[in-house]
Amino acid sequence: MAVGLHTARREWREASARLEAARDDRVHYRRLLEQLDVVHDELRRRVGQTFTLAELASAYDEAEQWAREAVEQRAPGPGWPRDLTVLLGAAFDRYQRGAADYTP
Repeated sequence: MAVGLHTARREWREASARLEAARDDRVHYRRLLEQLDVVHDELRRRVGQTFTLAELASAYDEAEQWAREAVEQRAPGPGWPRDLTVLLGAAFDRYQRGAADYTP
């Protein structure tokens, strides 16, 4: 099911907030940031450097599978599957700032 742009951007912001809420647990937060980098790198590879917010939201619809595979292969850690939603949303939140039509 396609996620609307407004809904997707709200989910991305909420995921970034949840990621930052983990900051007090240094070990867990450091692991999350490592995994976030993996998802962000894979997102860059899949979407490219020139994109619109609508194109990014479309990529979000299909991202869970490849994000799961990327983290599992390159940066697994204890409990990583339960953090995947946060990692995915936060990566998209970070990446959206490069969209041709980005507005805060």
